[in-house]
Amino acid sequence: MRKSGLLFVVAAALVLGACTSGTKGDPAKPAESEGPLLKGSGTLRVLASSELADLQPILADAKQATGVDVRLQATGTLDGVENVVSGNAAKQYDAIWFASNRYLQLHPGAGDKIGTATKVATSPVVLGLRQSVAAKLGWTEHRPTWSEIAVAAGEHKFSYGMTNPASSNSGFSALVGVAAAMAGTGAALTAEQITPLTPRLRAFFAGQDLTAGSSGWLADALVKQAAQQPGHGVDGLVNYESVILSLNASGRLSEPMTVVYPADGVVTADYPLTLLAGVSGVAEQTKTNYAAVTGYLRRPSVQRQIMAKTWRRPALPNLALAPEFGPKGGPLPELPFPGRLEAANALIGAFGDDLRKPARTIYVLDLSGSMKGERIQGLKNALIGLTGADTSLSGQFSRFNGREQVIMVPFSTKPGQVRRFDVPEGDVQPTLEQIRSYAGGLAANGDTAIYDALFVAYDQTAALAKEDPDRSTSIVLLTDGELTAGANVEAFQARLPQLPRVPVFTILFGEGNVAQMQRVADLTGGKSFDARTGSLPAAFKEIRGYQ
Repeated sequence: MRKSGLLFVVAAALVLGACTSGTKGDPAKPAESEGPLLKGSGTLRVLASSELADLQPILADAKQATGVDVRLQATGTLDGVENVVSGNAAKQYDAIWFASNRYLQLHPGAGDKIGTATKVATSPVVLGLRQSVAAKLGWTEHRPTWSEIAVAAGEHKFSYGMTNPASSNSGFSALVGVAAAMAGTGAALTAEQITPLTPRLRAFFAGQDLTAGSSGWLADALVKQAAQQPGHGVDGLVNYESVILSLNASGRLSEPMTVVYPADGVVTADYPLTLLAGVSGVAEQTKTNYAAVTGYLRRPSVQRQIMAKTWRRPALPNLALAPEFGPKGGPLPELPFPGRLEAANALIGAFGDDLRKPARTIYVLDLSGSMKGERIQGLKNALIGLTGADTSLSGQFSRFNGREQVIMVPFSTKPGQVRRFDVPEGDVQPTLEQIRSYAGGLAANGDTAIYDALFVAYDQTAALAKEDPDRSTSIVLLTDGELTAGANVEAFQARLPQLPRVPVFTILFGEGNVAQMQRVADLTGGKSFDARTGSLPAAFKEIRGYQ
């Protein structure tokens, strides 16, 4: 082990040792001077950001200490906000635990749906770069501004991955931070300021070569890229500081990342565990359970444990940070969050239509005989929803974007006629209506030639990349059945090294071969989505965060 890696592990071990001091493996025994533990009973049902899954060991200790079983149900940012604002969340859950409540609180009536909020930890959204890249740019000694970072990204001096702002808080926080810093007013961004900032923001997003719907999957994708495509992966991540420090500590990176703290500030997640206010108020037992859990999580010994195990900063301001946290010189200013819902929504919409690198999305669609009836109708509804027919909050930001290239590859016994739709930068509606009409005319019949159709999709990718290489390309594969015609998965795997590096996002549906679909996703750097128990339109919307 290199000396720097050894020092890092020793430092982490020292922090963890400090965290467990006073508890000695017995979370039910209070640390000295921390006071008695509050007790509850039963379950606290929590709708939570997916990245909080790493707190499960802490929550297991909380159950032993307080008697309260905290059960987390993961959700995306917009879906979670929509559930709260509609009142549906309070029918199933006692609390929410998002990375931030700031976007939620911009919605009219949201204040009536939530109650007490307790901040548990914090993590700023920053840039992490491979040490050699950061050093080459001079950012190991100099803290650049977001504008300097944008210029370097626009000049392709580095590449990075970032989550989709319409799907994940880390991506949205990054977008807010960059835009607020570039506006330079020190005040909350307004909708009117977004258009003048477009050229500079486009330069920043020109460096984005990897996207995802969640921070955790993004980090895993970076590691897989580095292993499967040496020298071809992205140089870093725009993500939570905790994710970057966790990656460094994990030993999964061949080259550690330098955390770059922009000199003009960041947007920080504060993870408020928040009671939901139902129609009939909050039950006394729920209040007791909530107080017991939050009281436990904010104990200094537990705060240190959260820092050591998840690399999030303590919510208690008087606790010393581990040496890996920065910045070493100067403050870390907090950039202003939009003060009005229309500004926040305009920023998310602008990202999809105007700011991000244009997308090329290829849909490989099973139209075999087994898709007849409800299944083909579900497929039609899913595609039509992406044309703007889905007016829900999550639906508004998952529609096909301006400047996007949408390609349909239908198949049954053999691949069908390929259809291409180029969504313009300006008036998108006529093209979206064409896609809607195409989806409405789909019909099912014949056998299932899955891999022949996938080969056609990859052939399309290779040809279009020569014509227009500067696009983010992905393939979505939907099939409900077993392979009954054409090439098999072994033939696909054998040919894969000669195919363009494009992820395939597979949808598990009907009686489709789950193992094969997972295999295709893993081989290509994609992800599988399960629509067997949920709705097909929901799966299609979720995939949009990864395209």
